[in-house]
Amino acid sequence: MAMGTTIITGATSGIGAAIARELAGPELALILVGRNLKAGAAISAELSRHGPVLFVAEDLADRSAPERVVAAAEAFAGPVTGLVNNAGMLTNGTALTTTDADWDRLMDLNLTAAFRMSRAVLPGMIAARRGVILHIASDWALMGAQGALAYAVSKAGLAQLARCMALDHAAQGVRVNALCPGDTDTPMMDLAQPGQDRTAIASNLAQGIPMGRVAQAPEIAKVAAFLMSDAASFMTGALVPVDGGTSAQ
Repeated sequence: MAMGTTIITGATSGIGAAIARELAGPELALILVGRNLKAGAAISAELSRHGPVLFVAEDLADRSAPERVVAAAEAFAGPVTGLVNNAGMLTNGTALTTTDADWDRLMDLNLTAAFRMSRAVLPGMIAARRGVILHIASDWALMGAQGALAYAVSKAGLAQLARCMALDHAAQGVRVNALCPGDTDTPMMDLAQPGQDRTAIASNLAQGIPMGRVAQAPEIAKVAAFLMSDAASFMTGALVPVDGGTSAQ
């Protein structure tokens, strides 16, 4: 099988790093994108033992960043065959308390960057009639949320982006899905209930999850790896919850 090239955004910590670890191997070149140079160097060194890895330092809120990322990926390992849009941030607030600056920054990173990254890789995928794009959304894309208006709206936008792109490009050999994780033990969880330690936050969040606990990042990554693989070859336009049953309530 020909080697593929997959870009993972937000790849230096949390779910993005877990997905990178799950996908790493000799048959896949990984392009890891993030802003933290130290963390990028560390995970690149770790995963380079398993296969080719390149870290690209970019702030994806910069509208010209996706073209630079794709150019670097193609120069390193050839045409891009996979994209995981994972980069994101969390801002707490309601419609009354969310500022324009908070809204714009969050939408730029969580939603618009995923659109631009997808637009940048699509021409090569369509030409090759081969490609998989995975948006990392949230279970809050599937239901309402309190106190995180902009975040939930951005993730719902990712879900709709997946469905629309899937319909537009299914006949061109490109699959597009959205993975919808529930509460997961990552650094972002620290922002869910500011001022508490992560153990207390996880315990509090677990009370609302039917399975009685938060997810671990590798549990999310394993489903992401499945959706990126040929084992999911007839899946496109799917919104896949991995949330311990939360969205079923």
